[in-house]
Amino acid sequence: MENFLYDIPTKVYFGEGQIAHLPEAIKEYGSRVLLCYGSGSIKKIGLYDEIIRLCKDHQIELFELCDIEPNPRVTSVNEGVRLCREHKIDVVLAVGGGSTIDCAKVIASSVDYEGDAWDIVLDKKKIKNVLPIIAVLTLSATGSEMDHGAVISNLETHDKIGVGHPDMAPRYAFEDPTYTYSVSPYQTAAGTADIMSHIMECYFQSTPGTYLVDRFAEALLKTCIHYGPIAWKEPENYEARANLMWASSWAINGLLKYGKSQSWTVHPMEHELSAYYDITHGVGLAILTPNWMSYILKEETLDKFVEYGINVWNIDKNLPKKEIAEKSILATREFFNSLGIASTLKEVGIGEEKLALMAEKAAASLSNAYVPLNKDDVLTIFQNSLV
Repeated sequence: MENFLYDIPTKVYFGEGQIAHLPEAIKEYGSRVLLCYGSGSIKKIGLYDEIIRLCKDHQIELFELCDIEPNPRVTSVNEGVRLCREHKIDVVLAVGGGSTIDCAKVIASSVDYEGDAWDIVLDKKKIKNVLPIIAVLTLSATGSEMDHGAVISNLETHDKIGVGHPDMAPRYAFEDPTYTYSVSPYQTAAGTADIMSHIMECYFQSTPGTYLVDRFAEALLKTCIHYGPIAWKEPENYEARANLMWASSWAINGLLKYGKSQSWTVHPMEHELSAYYDITHGVGLAILTPNWMSYILKEETLDKFVEYGINVWNIDKNLPKKEIAEKSILATREFFNSLGIASTLKEVGIGEEKLALMAEKAAASLSNAYVPLNKDDVLTIFQNSLV
């Protein structure tokens, strides 16, 4: 296990009705707030009206940035920055899923930067100051409510890039599982796959001596495997929604990476798919993950897949190691399929025409991955994912 500094700074109000504490959280930092949200689902569930009422009752002034995209775009970030400057915003309040929260994070990080916000995405060293961020979560998926990273898309350059800064972690997160009752089966499935992918990116690493965090990871994976299908079938099952929501936060808030080297693999590959085709992130991850697993299964990785198969999927430990590993990969694919997620890139409208270009761009960050991959490796994984 490697040395580390433990730092998970976000304060979380978890459970039904905790939104009542929102005004006091905001008032710690000011009273002029940029409210960021997406397509309007927060209005359908009554959350928007509740926030408006709470803020009005506590003399908090709201300004709004709406229609933030599922893969948030730098154009939305720049508009948010403009509003922050114009209205002298004290706090950026993100109400929604990871896309909204990610957009809010980069808005808050760009207000004191004179150039385009995309400069900050490309170079986090340009971040000098970050406005306080508060997140109200309505979708269990990215875990952005409790980490310090964000992913932003630039449609002009076909880039989808992550950026992180310690001060981008929300000061407060409000997690009420009832806000996810209206999430569709499709998005519930995609969110579950996203959570699991975050966990697996940390789990499949080669750092020795990480027994404790690996057991944490397996518990989180088993939570998703148990509760994902329940939430998919019973959208208003509080227990299922609550466990998925908390798993979402702990999958990526830093816990699983402590003591480990870190270099993610499937996310950089999927970011290229989303950048060029604007597909649902979790769906892309679910399509790629089993094919990536099959591609990297070799003598050096066999024991890790055996561990994964026995501890996560309860595969008989007395079977030959290779069989356990292969069964674990098949179980992963079958689980995603059981949630109605596509198995192939062709099913989501992706053909062969841009695979080589996307593979070359993705491979630029994969030289230090769990199993290092070059552009030819990534291209093969993409091709294996077509059908």
